Amino acid sequence: MVNHKTFKEKSIHGRYVTSEMLKMEWLGKSETSTIKTIGSSVQENGIISISLGTGKNKILMWSQMHGNESTTTKAVVDLVNYLRSGETIATSILENCSLLIIPILNPDGAKQYTRVNANKIDLNRDAKQLTQPESKILRNVFEEFRPDYCFNLHDQRTLFSAGKDAKPATVSFLAPASDQDRQVTPTREKAMKLIVAMNKMLQQLIPGQVGRYDDGFNDNCVGDTFQMLKVPTILFEAGHFPKDYEREKTREYIFYALIESINTIAASKVEEFKSVDYLEIPENQKLFYDVIVRHVGLVNSFFEPNENIGIRFKEVLRDNKLLFEPELIDSGKLEGYFGHEILDCSSEKAIEDLYSRKEILNLILSKKK
Repeated sequence: MVNHKTFKEKSIHGRYVTSEMLKMEWLGKSETSTIKTIGSSVQENGIISISLGTGKNKILMWSQMHGNESTTTKAVVDLVNYLRSGETIATSILENCSLLIIPILNPDGAKQYTRVNANKIDLNRDAKQLTQPESKILRNVFEEFRPDYCFNLHDQRTLFSAGKDAKPATVSFLAPASDQDRQVTPTREKAMKLIVAMNKMLQQLIPGQVGRYDDGFNDNCVGDTFQMLKVPTILFEAGHFPKDYEREKTREYIFYALIESINTIAASKVEEFKSVDYLEIPENQKLFYDVIVRHVGLVNSFFEPNENIGIRFKEVLRDNKLLFEPELIDSGKLEGYFGHEILDCSSEKAIEDLYSRKEILNLILSKKK
């Protein structure tokens, strides 16, 4: 297997990734790819595309349609480094595929670390009206490039589990529906088979941590629209890996998934996989908190002695730094739910840990009768 560390772009890391970071450090390295400005955002920030390869299989991918979803952007940067490397598989991919990559579709949202663009519009709900310049740019590229496959690259929150087990959905996929009945059309079936190929590989690295995203149909979503237009489209969702809030491990797994999918296309192996296996991937459930504090009443009598609380982190950008601020979401028995971290106040060690976590402790103590 390819060694991700060899191709990881060290100038880009963490959760806060902007177009300026790409321009300053990484884009200047291009020798075997074509970089082009394909338009401007609401705030007149340039949106770039990167073209690689000369093969007949055309693959269009775009990342950071939601500005605060940057993990796949990092993985795409690493992918481009790999494709420029001259390694055997990389060379084969470039001979058999033509890739058009938009690393950051929503540069205004990326800079502000928001899901929406500068007009406060969710670009992934603008596929029909095409009211925003960023939406029009993507659609124009789609129509001019005429891809054979589309990769729609996103992040998902830490609350998702892969099925009902206590395993996070570190990577999730979706072959979007193209109608209300969610029929398995030939186009959708191709997307399913490609996901099966990636899942088979990922199960060797993160067993039980691959999920299947909800396939409710919404023709305002870009993936559903492109599937309607008979182009196999795959939604990638970069999720949580234990203790990896900077999403550097998840970045690695998305990198491997991208290589596996593109190489499967390049080698004409898509039809070797069975679409029925797609449905064996467990559907995502919302069963995780970032922290569960058990027996919280032993610390604050506002709560019952055996009560548990569920905390999730809110991502806040301050002075160009991303902070994770705890928010109390639920309280009660929380049966059937899991925590990426468990603090049990009946344990002396957990109490010591809690008192070293001032923000969480203050959140608990702020509740008064």
